[in-house]
This record gives sequence, C-alpha cells and structure tokens, in this order.
Amino acid sequence: MIRKTLIAAATAALATVSVNAAMPTAKLGMAKARAIALKAAPGRVQKAEYEKEGGGWRYSFDIRQGNRIHEIGVDGHTGKIVEDKFEALGDKD
Repeated sequence: MIRKTLIAAATAALATVSVNAAMPTAKLGMAKARAIALKAAPGRVQKAEYEKEGGGWRYSFDIRQGNRIHEIGVDGHTGKIVEDKFEALGDKD
C-alpha cells in the first residue's frame, strides 16, 4: 500500500513539473497587467491568473464592479486587452 502511494505521489509530482515547465514566461508582469486591467475596468480584483486560452497566454482578471464581475484578459506579451466581458455575481465560467 505504501509503495502504491509513493508511486502515485511521484507520478503527480512529475506531471506538475511538466505542466509548469510548459508555461512560458510573460514579457509583461502581473502587476503591469493588473494596472492595465484596472484602467479599463476600475473596481476590486476578485481573481487573477495567468492562463493559456485561445491559443495564447494571457492574464485574466475578474474585477468586481457593484453587482457584476467585469472579466478583462490582458495579453502577456503585448499588454493589449484581448477579452472584455461582464458576468453577474455568482456566474461560473
């Protein structure tokens, strides 16, 4: 039983390293991307992540504005806004 647990843990660790190794470094830092997003959609950042979507890497910010969430995507290399949409509070992606 212990051997199976160790094998499972080792496999999970290797898979995590492979996924993280595939994530490229952005030319734009999280702080700069956040400033760009907040300029486009003032409010309070509820969630921030660096993700691969639509064939490219970008920062995604969920910004609370009153009773809605404004989702802003910022390209990790150019700083351009690549997504700008609204969601009601409680909506799931």
